[in-house]
Formats: sequence, structure tokens, C-alpha cells
Amino acid sequence: MFEELGFNYSLGSDNHSGVHPRVMEVLSAANRGHAHAYGMDELCRLTLEEFRRVFGPEVEPHYVFTGTAANVLCLSSLKSFEAVICSEEAHIHVDECGAPEKFLGAKLWTVPTRDGKITPAQCGPALSRGGDQHFSQPRAVSLTQPTELGLCYTLDELREWRRFTTEKNLMLHLDGARLVNAAAHLNVSLKELTSGIGVDVVSFGGTKNGLMGAEVCLLFTKPAKENFKFYRKQAMQLSSKTRFLAAQFYAFLKDDLWLEIARHSTSHATRLSHALNEFSEIRLAHPVQSNALFVHLPKAWIAPLRKKYFFYVWPGGENLCRWMISFDWTDELTNKLLEEIREVRKCFPAA
Repeated sequence: MFEELGFNYSLGSDNHSGVHPRVMEVLSAANRGHAHAYGMDELCRLTLEEFRRVFGPEVEPHYVFTGTAANVLCLSSLKSFEAVICSEEAHIHVDECGAPEKFLGAKLWTVPTRDGKITPAQCGPALSRGGDQHFSQPRAVSLTQPTELGLCYTLDELREWRRFTTEKNLMLHLDGARLVNAAAHLNVSLKELTSGIGVDVVSFGGTKNGLMGAEVCLLFTKPAKENFKFYRKQAMQLSSKTRFLAAQFYAFLKDDLWLEIARHSTSHATRLSHALNEFSEIRLAHPVQSNALFVHLPKAWIAPLRKKYFFYVWPGGENLCRWMISFDWTDELTNKLLEEIREVRKCFPAA
């Protein structure tokens, strides 16, 4: 029916992909009969059990529609005179169109980075004027796992952050739009990455991993949970037919589909990075630790390659491009991409 629209595989983002077949099956099964609204249905109860199995018994999930909403609402307990410490590459700083500042009224205190990762040692300036009424008061740290440049915080790094935030009375937030890919790369469970560290709140992504317009705020500690349901309602993110959001996460978590998807996309990204060794003209900007590849391409190659497999040219100079691998990527697609690169090299020799 939609063949004339020219749907094709894209390297632009993992949210360019469709919905995973097993998620669609559960969605279809949920589309039967009537059920209570606003999370009061049986499917929401079953999905809560899955969240507690995967993340720990203390987790409290709250579904939302977008990653922006998840990130902002996860920080909703902040007061307008408080601040969030984050990387200068953080999604909440670069790609939320000022939503955190608008809806929280809080300040974002950005920290310089080369790879998206930041350390407690960099937080001195933000913490230097505690109690000073002329200065925004730091209240939270937001880490992206994996970072916007595809690198993962290790468990030891996260534990160091938890010790630091506890000592400084700061809330610890993980922007986990691709948290499952970090778990796959580190070979750890989602529980180890979250409640095992002692994080307060996580923006847990679904849309980039084969779900359809479904994200969830995972709350672990009492301060994060307090009044959250009211913040979500005010932010217009309370779904009436919640079963259709819960159904997707039920499929995602049940039988650890999340891990199957994460291993698939992460391993294909790694294989592609190794295959690129064939081309001396291509250089990886960062190690591949998730489903993202950041590659420096010859300038003449970018336009013809983007016509075949769309991707973004990334800020950072030297013709830096981001390639994102989705859950439905295959070895055949890798081989086709490599063949396209070979053809482009013939037609446009690198300077």
C-alpha cells in the first residue's frame, strides 16, 4: 500500500526504524475489548511486574510519549532556583529546544567534554557557592548512558558518581534513551546499571529500540517519586489508553527482548566498524561501544552516500558523520553499504 512512498533503511537515527514485530503482536493483542484507563488495567499491572523483575522491586514506572517529556519530567522535582549539572553534549542541553529551562525554570550547568562523559572532578565551579542567594543551587546531575557520542560510562564510573552525588546531596539522573545498548556493551543487567548503582531516576527509551511513541520515567527513590503523578498530568503526558504504552514495554521486557534487540544493533555496529578497516580514507572518531558509529568521511563521499543511506553530518568538523544502527539492520545491509562505499571511492577519489 505504501510502496510508492519509498520507505528505505536509514543510518540517520534508530528512531527512523519501524516497530519490532513482537511489539506489534502484543499491541494487536492489547487491542481487544475494553480496559480501564490511566494505568488501572490488568496489562499495566503485568508490565509493572516485568519492570520490577528487570530493574528491582523499588522501581516505579510512569509512561510518557516522548523522550523530551521523559527527560524533563525526570527532573521535575527541581525548583526554579536550582540547577542540573550535565555534559555540554547532553541531549537536555543541545536537543530539547530549551524545554528543561522552560518547564522546570531551572538552570543547566554544562561541563566541557570530548566524548560526552564528565567526571565529578569537573563539578567544582558549579558547587563553589552553595547557599549563596546570588547563585543557582546545583540539585541534580544528569548523565547520558551511552553518551551522545556513543561511549558508555563503566559501572565503576557510575559508582563514583553515586558516591559524589550522595555526598553533595544531589539527585542522579540517567538519560537512558539507549540504556539497553550500554547494558549489552558492558555485559551487565539493567538492574546493575540503575538500582544497583543507586540512581534516583532514569529516562528509559523505547522509541529508539523498536517501540512506537513509548517512553517511560523510572523512579527509584522517595524524592523522585514524590508528587510525580501530578507533574506528569500537568505536563500533558498522562495517557488515557495507557495499556497501549504498557503493552509495548511488556513485549520489550518479557523474555528479555530488550537484550536481544540491544545485542543485535550493538554487534552490527561493531562488525561494521571492523569492516570499515578496508577503507584507509575513513576514520572512526570514537570507539564503538553502542549502536552508534561516528566516522570521518572524505567530503566528496558524503553527498552520494547520503542519497543511498541517509545519515547526519555531525558538529565537530573534519566531515564527522553519525551512523546509527537499528534493531532491523542485517549483514546484507552492511554488505550493500560497503559496496556503495566502494563505488563512491571509484567515482570520487579522496583528495
